[in-house]
Parts: sequence; C-alpha cells; structure tokens
Amino acid sequence: MHFPVYLFGIHPHLLFESLAYFIGFRVYLYTRNKERIPLDKAIWVVVGATLGAAIGSKVLYWFESPVKTVENWNNIIYLVEGKTIVGGLLGGLIGVESAKKCIGWTRSTGDDFVLPLTIGMMIGRIGCFLTGLDDHTYGTPTTWIMGIDFGDGIKRHPTQLYEIIFLLLLIITLTYLKRKQLGWEGWLFQLFMLGYLIFRFLIDFIKPTPHPYFILNNIQLASLLGIIYYIALVLKKQTEKRREIHA
Repeated sequence: MHFPVYLFGIHPHLLFESLAYFIGFRVYLYTRNKERIPLDKAIWVVVGATLGAAIGSKVLYWFESPVKTVENWNNIIYLVEGKTIVGGLLGGLIGVESAKKCIGWTRSTGDDFVLPLTIGMMIGRIGCFLTGLDDHTYGTPTTWIMGIDFGDGIKRHPTQLYEIIFLLLLIITLTYLKRKQLGWEGWLFQLFMLGYLIFRFLIDFIKPTPHPYFILNNIQLASLLGIIYYIALVLKKQTEKRREIHA
C-alpha cells in the first residue's frame, strides 16, 4: 500500500473528514431524542458545538509546542493548519453549554451526540490512516505484529486503527448500558467523554509528539483535566441519584 491512498482521485483526509461531518450530522438528526429538544433549538446546539469544536481544536493544537507557536504567532498558515480531536470535543462541550444558555435550554443534550460523534470520529480516523505520514497521527516505531510501514521503511504503531477499534468497543458498551437504563440524563455522554479521554491519555504515550509538560503532551494534559472533571461529575450524579432513590 502506498500512502496517501487516493480514492476517486480525492485526498483521503479531505474525503473522509467531509464524510465524517456529513454522516455524523445526518445520524444526529435521525437518532436524536425528538422529545428531549425541538429541532429549532437542536440546530442552535449543533451550531454551538461546531463553533466550539473548531476553536477548541485549534487552541489545543497551539499548545503542542508552545515555543514554536510563539515563534509563529504571525504565521497564519501555521496557526490554522493543525487541529486536535480532544480540543474539538472539549471546545464543543463549551460551545454546546454556551448555546444552551443563549436559547434558555437547561436539559442535558449530550446523549444525542454520542452515536454521531463516535461514527464521525471513526470515519475521520480512516482518512488519517490512509493519509500516512503527512497526517502526523501515527505512533512510535514498533516491532509488534500490528506495525505498519507508512512509506519510509519504518514500522509504526497504527494508532488511528487502535482508536477505531476502541471507539467501536466503546459504542457497543454504551449501547448495552443504554438498554439497561441504569443512569441519568446525560450519563452516556459523560461516560463516552471519560472513556475516550482515558484512551487518549494512554495512547499518546506511543505518539512521537513533543511532551513539553513534564512527561505529558498537550493532548494528555487536556485529557487529564477532562478526566478529573468527568470523574467528579459522574460521582456527583451518582450521589444525587442515590438520594432520590432513598428520599
């Protein structure tokens, strides 16, 4: 296989990123809980999520190499070219909460995003994998059987494929838990975020990115903060649910 793998003459990153956004949005419209939030307000939530994700993905990328970012503060190409999924998720969360405040909506909307996000991220990672070295999402060199040569003669961890497999297992698990109806409104999204952030915190130890924050990189630092937040939130919600049961 020669990377990048063009399909129908289209660069894989552009093709699969476009498919991820299109299919993810269609899945959201089809699977969202129509009784939880009306369509007119749901669209504003999506707008907030999109804008927040766009900003968050860029801002977190700038912290990958703070020194390099400072050196290129006036380089527009450098400032706009990179993005991160973790930054997009956390920025999207802020965007959604901001949009909800603007439209006066107080109920949780996160559960409706779990399936669309998972599908979109899996599709997007296919594009990352097929792009090869140019995408900079591969792992460190390895002699493991899963190692992939992306074109320079060095076998590396295909961390894009690891993420696809993890997301598939995560959505299967969350779908099972959803059928059991064990939690509270918003708990599926909280578990999704917690699971994915833990995965990213661990997988980035085998990514050849700068680790300027002691032994951590920008993704791991943001993931760690997110993990702490969601653990505290889940524990709080569990305590509230127990009180309701015993009230």
